[in-house]
Amino acid sequence: MSLQGKTLFVTGASRGIGLAIALRAARDGANVAVAAKTAEPHKHLPGTIYSAAEEIEKAGGKALPLTVDVRDEASVYAAVEQTVQRFGGIDICVNNASAIQLTGTLQTDMKRYDLMNQVNARGTFLTSKACIPHLKRAANPHVLMLSPPLDMSPRWFGGHVAYTMAKFGMSMCVVGMAEEFRGDGIAFNALWPRTGIATAAIQFALAGEEGMRRCRSPEIMADAAYAIFNKNSREFSGNFLIDDTFLYGEGERDFDKYKMDPNEPLMPDFFVPESSKPPPGVTIATGSLTPA
Repeated sequence: MSLQGKTLFVTGASRGIGLAIALRAARDGANVAVAAKTAEPHKHLPGTIYSAAEEIEKAGGKALPLTVDVRDEASVYAAVEQTVQRFGGIDICVNNASAIQLTGTLQTDMKRYDLMNQVNARGTFLTSKACIPHLKRAANPHVLMLSPPLDMSPRWFGGHVAYTMAKFGMSMCVVGMAEEFRGDGIAFNALWPRTGIATAAIQFALAGEEGMRRCRSPEIMADAAYAIFNKNSREFSGNFLIDDTFLYGEGERDFDKYKMDPNEPLMPDFFVPESSKPPPGVTIATGSLTPA
């Protein structure tokens, strides 16, 4: 298994899960296009496209920092073309960029509704569309959505239908594109965490420092993504994967290494179907759910 010489186009790669996926690939000597909005330091959120690029280079990869707004068609296409010019092609597209607001219908203003759907559903469709012509020429092309299984339980819709619609829009791209481009050998898969992941979204927008302690590190998602990218793209497509269950199937047995605090119970994530059980030895707390 190796991603040496492969080129990844990763949205939202300046921090969190996107950066962790980029760094895991960089350890093999991969090329990474860091496609994100944050060019200047944010007053609360860590990381910029330049700091991420520096980390990727230190990890052993090659980086191309690109200021990209996935809502802007011209911005996305320009970034894809710059990536191809720099590295000669694109092997892997990671749709990680996402916007969140957990509010009910009456509390969700249309500006925020539009933001979530433009970034999550439309941005994923657009970025995938821009990368596909180049992926068709790749040896083992993969597209990965950081989006949940399509579980139509009302419990996932009742409290925040706008956000759920936006995230499920990403997942519907997996279903449709996996079938549409099956003949081209491009794999489209979705990856979702069973637990909260220690990201800026958890720390600043949802659960604070206490919530962070009940999370797993982004490395669990990076390790799962790495295993996906090393699968045969013609044989492994259209899957909705939960991080620990997938990694268990790949031979991983030590899940304690991903816990931010070994003494705290793990906080469950949204959108994990009740039928999906954690691997042997993994215990998930009950109670309120917090998205990654």
